[in-house]
Amino acid sequence: MQNEFIIINDYCKHSNIEPDFILMLNEDGLIDIKMVDEVNCFPASQLNEIERYAHLYYDLSINIAGIDAIRHLLKRMEDMQLRIKKLENELKFYR
Repeated sequence: MQNEFIIINDYCKHSNIEPDFILMLNEDGLIDIKMVDEVNCFPASQLNEIERYAHLYYDLSINIAGIDAIRHLLKRMEDMQLRIKKLENELKFYR
């Protein structure tokens, strides 16, 4: 699935979202857009992220800056959870 791409216009028509939304995500560095055969596409591996961002933007009315902040906080939380798990495993070693 690493080399698979989804055409932005096709995805937007299917999902009822504006292509400009995808372009804004790219401009803010939240996703990557590639030109494939002179057509704007995004990697299929980013589909879940785009759907999450679309939910935040369209359903919850969160702007792109807010989406970026949420993404950052979720990443920090995930990193902390991994760190806690690692520390718990180290603690078990000493028990």
